[in-house]
Amino acid sequence: MKPAERYILDQPEPFKSILLHLQILIESTFPEVDLQFKWKIPFYYLDNKPFCYLNPSKKKGFVDVAFWASAHLTKYNEFLISENRKVVKSLRYYNIEDISEEVLLTVLQEAHQLKDKGFYKKN
Repeated sequence: MKPAERYILDQPEPFKSILLHLQILIESTFPEVDLQFKWKIPFYYLDNKPFCYLNPSKKKGFVDVAFWASAHLTKYNEFLISENRKVVKSLRYYNIEDISEEVLLTVLQEAHQLKDKGFYKKN
């Protein structure tokens, strides 16, 4: 078992259920993703480039799906959280019912199309 998978399974509820649901959605939509364990969190790579990561915050009670190329995202910006961050944006979930598959999959598809753009938006 990969360290990232072990990390997900070792999380307390509701984080484990949220993370597992997100893992299924991401990996079924992009079977070519590579789930790694980077910076002590599950991190997805596509074509050897950072794609998105899953960041549970037990202290604050949510799980973020954060997007590497978020500076370039344009769809569903009203759902993307960027508080106290300069570049990274994420979708935030407090429980499994919060997950809108339409929003998540649309943002994932856009992030996939932008995967070659890089982390920062250059003027």
